[in-house]
Amino acid sequence: MIPGPARGLLLALLQGGLLLSLGGQLLLDRATRPRGWILSEPVDPYLPIRGRYVNLALLVPAPEVPAGQSRPWSGERLVLRSEAARVRAELAGPGTPRSRSLPATPQDKHWRLGPSVAYFIPPGVADPSRRQDGEQLWVEVTLPAQGPPRPIRLGVQRGDGPIKPLELH
Repeated sequence: MIPGPARGLLLALLQGGLLLSLGGQLLLDRATRPRGWILSEPVDPYLPIRGRYVNLALLVPAPEVPAGQSRPWSGERLVLRSEAARVRAELAGPGTPRSRSLPATPQDKHWRLGPSVAYFIPPGVADPSRRQDGEQLWVEVTLPAQGPPRPIRLGVQRGDGPIKPLELH
């Protein structure tokens, strides 16, 4: 039997190890997985938890529909890839595992990915989702092997100009 104080120390070391392994995995993914900019629009999260974050719906350009296939519908699954520093999508094939694709809803020229992502904002910084007319909010994301994109930073595009990262310190 392990004495009480030693048990507490062992539990703290175990929890610290779990936390470090998760942080290490996220850093490894950021360093090795593809990344790109993706258009976003703010969404009211409708959650009882409010805090310093922006809930963002991610929008990808509509993927090519193969010849002979009917127009895709809501809930169709997409596979994401990075191309020229932008995130692009293609329709998931029948052999694509669900863990490697995301559900999406067509909206004109773009498809809205599900689920939305949260971007946490430092205290004292104005809400970056409130943009002036003619500005679009973009998110640079890591594309993990499984699951939704992970936000890295926000940027703004004015008209057809380049995406300028926001300095949120």
